[in-house]
Amino acid sequence: MRGRATRAGRGTAPHLLTGLAGEEWGRRSGRPVRLGKNPTRPKTRINTTGEDACRLLEHLYRHGADRAFGPRGQALGQIVVQNYYRDAAGRLRWRTAADGGLPPSSRAIVSPYDTEARYARRGQTTRWKGFVAHLTKTCTPGGANVITDVATTPATTYDAQALPGIHTRLKRRGLLPAEHLVDGGYTSLVHLEQAARKHQVTVTGPLPGNPTRQHRQNEGFGRDDFHIDFDRRQVTCPQGQVSRGWHGPYPTSSPTAAPLIVARFTKGQCQPCPVRPQCTSRESARNVGFPPRELRDLQIRVRAEQQTPDWQARYAVRSGVVGTVNEFAHGHGMRRCRYRGQPKAHLQHVFTAIAVNIERLSGLPPTGEAPPPRPPTAFQDFLDQHGIPRLKSRRAVSG
Repeated sequence: MRGRATRAGRGTAPHLLTGLAGEEWGRRSGRPVRLGKNPTRPKTRINTTGEDACRLLEHLYRHGADRAFGPRGQALGQIVVQNYYRDAAGRLRWRTAADGGLPPSSRAIVSPYDTEARYARRGQTTRWKGFVAHLTKTCTPGGANVITDVATTPATTYDAQALPGIHTRLKRRGLLPAEHLVDGGYTSLVHLEQAARKHQVTVTGPLPGNPTRQHRQNEGFGRDDFHIDFDRRQVTCPQGQVSRGWHGPYPTSSPTAAPLIVARFTKGQCQPCPVRPQCTSRESARNVGFPPRELRDLQIRVRAEQQTPDWQARYAVRSGVVGTVNEFAHGHGMRRCRYRGQPKAHLQHVFTAIAVNIERLSGLPPTGEAPPPRPPTAFQDFLDQHGIPRLKSRRAVSG
C-alpha cells in the first residue's frame, strides 16, 4: 500500500514528495513490498512500513493534499489505524488481538485493491477475501432449471441474512416457490418462521442442532430432557424440580439467532441433587435457555421432519444448485472478480447468471420432444462395455 500511495503522489502531485521520498524510501518502496512466508527481521520491516505510512499521511495533511488523494488517502489512513497504534511513550506499535485490539472483520480493509472486500471464514478450512454470491434456481424435473435470483453481500454477512431479500425480490417478480430448498447456512429459525408468515414459503434445510455441552457429548441431561410449560412459565427438570425463575425473551447478539427465554433453578435445588454432575458443571445452579413458544414448536417439528426419508428425498434435489455454483466458480471464474467494489461485483454475478440461463435455454429440445439424456462419461462407457453395474441417477447417490 505504501508503494501504491507513493506512485499516486508522483503521478498527480510530484512536488509533494520533494523532501520526503529520499534514498532510503527508494530502497524500501521502489518495488512492491511483500514479507513472504519467512521474512528477515519481520518486526523491523513492519514497524518501518508503519512509520513511513504515518510520515506520508502527516506530510499530506500538513500540505492540505489529503483531499487530492481522495479515497486512496482515506484508505491508507484507515489501514494505518487498524494495524498500528501509539503507546504511552508515543512509539508506533503493531496491533494484535491481545495488544491494542483489532477492528471487527466487517470494517477491516483487507485488500489495497478493493477497500470494500472483507475477510471471511466458514468452518475450519474455508477462508477468503471478497464478497459472497447467493444463487437461487428452479429445480423442476425434466426441464431447464434457470437462475431466478442473484444476491451479492459482504463476506462477513451471515447467509441467513440474505434470505428475506431473496424472497422479497422473488415475490416482486412473481417467482416465489412453495418450497425453498436451502443450504444449512440459511436455516435460521427466525427466518424460517418469517418466510412462512410473510410469503407462505416453506424453507427446507438442515436446522442447526442443539449446541449445549450435554448434546454435543451425548451424555447428561440436555435441554430437551426438561419439560417446558409456557402457560405456567416454568420448567421441570428430569428429577422433578420446578424452576423458580422465568426471564426474557432476551434478544441475542447474532442477527440470525432467535430470542432466548431463560429458566433458572436455585442452589438449594441443584446442589443436593444426586445427578448434578450429569446436569451442570456450574458451581451455582442450572439455567435452561430456549426460544419462545412459536419458534420452539417450529424447531421441534423441523428437527423431527429432518429424520424422515421423505424429507431427505425432497432435500436431495438441492444438489443441483451445488453444480450451478461449481459452474459459476470453475467455468466462469466467479471467484476472480474483474471489477472493484460490491456493486460492480454484483453486476458481474448477474451477467454471469444471464449467460448461464441463455446457455441452458438454448440447449432445450424443440417443444414436445424429451430432453436428451446426459452423455455417459468415458468411465461409464467402460463399465457398460464390461457389464459392470453402475448407478444411473445422481440422486440415487445423494439419497
